[in-house]
Amino acid sequence: MEIKIERQPTPETLQQLGVSGWPIWTKEVSEFPWTYDDAETCYFIEGDVIVTPDRGTPVTMGKGDLVTFPAGMSCTWNIRRAVKKHYTFE
Repeated sequence: MEIKIERQPTPETLQQLGVSGWPIWTKEVSEFPWTYDDAETCYFIEGDVIVTPDRGTPVTMGKGDLVTFPAGMSCTWNIRRAVKKHYTFE
C-alpha cells in the first residue's frame, strides 16, 4: 500500500477533480492513529504532516500537496502545523 503525492498540482488539475467542491477537514497539532476504510484523496490548503504507514516509511506532506491514501491502510498522523484540507472518499 502506497501513499501517492502530487506536489503543487496545476489549477487545471484541481478544477478537473472538482477539489473546491469537496468538504474541508481541519485538525490542530496532534498525533493519532488512523485506518482508511475507503481510499481518500485530499488537497492540503494548510499544514505540515508526517504520515507513517504501519510497518512503512514516513511520508511528509503539507500545503499544496494532492495526496491519495489507499483503502485498508493503517497509519499514524503526526500533525506538526495545523491542517486544513479538502477531501473525498472513493
